[in-house]
Amino acid sequence: MAQTAIRGTFFDFIDDPWKHVGEEHLAARFVRDGLLVADDGVIVAFGDYDDVVADYPDVDVTHILDRLITPGFIDGHIHFPQTRMLGAYGEQLLPWLQKSVFPEEMRYGDREYAEEGATRFFDTLLASGTTTCQAFTSSYPVTTEVFFDEAARRNMRVIGGLTGIDRFAPDEYLVTPESFYDDSTDLIERYSGAGRNLYAITPRFGLGASNELLEQCRRLKAEHPDLWVNTHISENPTECRDLLAAHPDCDDYLGVYEKYDLVGPKFSGGHGIWLSDDEFRRIAASGASVTFCPSSNLFLGSGLFRLGRATDPEHRVKLSFGTDMGGGNRFSMLNALEDAYKVGMLNNTLLDGSVNPRNQDLAEAERNKLSPYRAFYSLTLGAAEALYIDEWVGNFEVGKEADFVALDWTAGPPALEWHQSLLVDEDGPATVEDAATLLFGVMMVGDERSVDETWIMGARAYKKG
Repeated sequence: MAQTAIRGTFFDFIDDPWKHVGEEHLAARFVRDGLLVADDGVIVAFGDYDDVVADYPDVDVTHILDRLITPGFIDGHIHFPQTRMLGAYGEQLLPWLQKSVFPEEMRYGDREYAEEGATRFFDTLLASGTTTCQAFTSSYPVTTEVFFDEAARRNMRVIGGLTGIDRFAPDEYLVTPESFYDDSTDLIERYSGAGRNLYAITPRFGLGASNELLEQCRRLKAEHPDLWVNTHISENPTECRDLLAAHPDCDDYLGVYEKYDLVGPKFSGGHGIWLSDDEFRRIAASGASVTFCPSSNLFLGSGLFRLGRATDPEHRVKLSFGTDMGGGNRFSMLNALEDAYKVGMLNNTLLDGSVNPRNQDLAEAERNKLSPYRAFYSLTLGAAEALYIDEWVGNFEVGKEADFVALDWTAGPPALEWHQSLLVDEDGPATVEDAATLLFGVMMVGDERSVDETWIMGARAYKKG
C-alpha cells in the first residue's frame, strides 16, 4: 500500500457551528502540530504529531510549513461546460441562458472541444482548492463521458449526470424524454460508482423539463434509488412565475419536484432564493438540500438567499455552497464565501426601522452572519453532509479520503499579508480562534492565490508556481 504522511497545522470540523451560537469554536478542531497518515489515499491516523508518529516511526513525512491545512473544498453547484463563457455581460437568468450559455454548451457535443474544456475545468478547480464538485454537464452524452473520464484520470470524487432539458432551448440542444432515459441508463451503468464517480439524475430546471421528461426522471430514480438528484430551484422570479403557470396543479416550485417523487435525501436544488417558509420546512423534513450560490445570485441579479431562514434550528435545511460557474464569475469557493458574507449583511439591512419585507426576527438576523466557522464548515463537512458524501470526505476523520488544501494565509492581493500580520504574529496560529481569524481574512481579502497546494487521495495534485 502507498503510504503518505503530512505534518502541518490542521483545521477541520466535527460538528455544525450553527448549533453553537456564541461558541462556534466548539464545532471546529485545530491541531497546531499535527500528523495525517494515509494508506492508498484513505486516512488511517490523524492527531497531534507526537501521538501519531509513535505508531508510524518509519513513515516518510512531508512537511507543509506555515500553511493552514483544511479539508478540500466542495462545490455543490457548478456547470462544467460554462468554463469559457463565465462573466457574460448584462442579462438576467432566462435571456442569459439563450444568449450566452446554450451556444457555448452546444460546442461540448464535440468530444475534442469537451476534452479541452475538461482539462481547463479541472485544472482551475484544483488551483482554487476545490477537490469535489457536483456538476451539470450538457444534454449531450459525450459531455458527461468526458467529465467523468477526466475526473477519474485525476482520481477526484465528483457527482454529475446527463443534463435533461426538452423545452426553452435551441432545438438542436433539446433531448426527448425517451432519449434522456435511454442515454441516462447507459451512463449510469458505465459510470455510477466507478472509482470515485457518483451519478446524479439531472433535470436542468423545472421550467426546462416537460411533464414527460420529469416522469422519466421519476422512473430513473425508482429504478436507481441510491442515485443523486441535482437540479435548480426558485432562482429567478420570472422563472418561478412561468413554472407555476405550466404546473397549475402545484402551489410552489418545490411541489413540481415533489409531484414526481424526486425530493428526499440526495436531492439538491441550486439557488433557492425565492423559496417560501413552507418550502424550507418541507425540504428540511425530507432530508433534501439546497445549494447557496451567492456569487451567481448577485451577478445575475437573481436575489438574496435567506441564509438565516435556511439555518433555522427548528427546520434546519441541509446546505452546500456553490460557485455556479459560469453564472458565478469565479471558480474560487473563497470568493463564494466573500459574497455569501455580503448577502447575509444585506439581508440584515431589512431589519432597519419599519422596513422588514421578509419578516425576519433577531435570531434569523444572527444566523445570517457568516462567521469563518460557519463559512468553512459550509465548504467542507457541511457540504459533504448536505450532499450525502460525508462517509468519504468533509473532515480528517480516520477512514475518509485524504483530500485537502494547504492555504497560505498571507498570499493574495498585496494588502492581505499586512492585514493578516495585524491578527497573528509570524509564528502562525496558536489557537482555534487564531486559525479562524486568519481564515476570515482569507475569505474576505484573499482569493485563489491563497491556495498553495491541493491534494487528492494523499497525493499532491496542484502546487502554486
